[in-house]
Amino acid sequence: APKLFPVAYNLVKHFLSEDTRKKVVVLGSNWKEVLQKYIDPAQIPVEYGGTLTDPDGDPKCSSKVGGAPAGFFRGSGQFPHPHILHPFQINYGGDVPQHYYVRDQLAQKYEHSVVVNRGSSHQVEYEILFPGCVLRWQFRSEGADIGFGVYLKTKVGERQRAGDMTEVLPNQRYNAHMVPEDGSLTCSTPGIYVLRFDNTYSFLHSKKVSYSVEVLLPDTASAQQIQESPNHSP
Repeated sequence: APKLFPVAYNLVKHFLSEDTRKKVVVLGSNWKEVLQKYIDPAQIPVEYGGTLTDPDGDPKCSSKVGGAPAGFFRGSGQFPHPHILHPFQINYGGDVPQHYYVRDQLAQKYEHSVVVNRGSSHQVEYEILFPGCVLRWQFRSEGADIGFGVYLKTKVGERQRAGDMTEVLPNQRYNAHMVPEDGSLTCSTPGIYVLRFDNTYSFLHSKKVSYSVEVLLPDTASAQQIQESPNHSP
């Protein structure tokens, strides 16, 4: 990466979710060595730190430059089919053909939509009656990121602040305006669980959030396992 990029990335990485940060690796002058940790050197051209050359000795392996062969993808925008063997090729980039775009294919219908005002939050409550139930959610925001966390109420029948509830899933900001978020939680303790969409950090903008939530009942085996767990408290 350019010398200034690590500095710029250090400034913005705190605004990224932890999952996103784990997917980003900023390499310096040692990028060739790092590349060999993930790819066999015999499959990397000499130009990029490996041992592979063209039959004529070309260190860039120019004869192997090209796009993905026909049949490499299972369908428009899908990942490579695991059972299709294809010749080694190098793709130096360029415009992505529009038939590979997946944005329109990812359209998701959500059950609920709400506008979370600036400096405020929106809470959604779900009652869990049995240990082992799975709370599952999907959501997306429009225009900017949104905070999200899951809590267990300590008092029934009244709205509680986040600090007064038991934190189950720590609140953090998600770039759900770029990529829809989904997740699940196995509830070991019955009670009222609160899914909290947090916009308290934004003093200028309201956020529209669309979401779907479902509660899955536990199967007999998992419920019994939780009941027999030494850490389970009735």
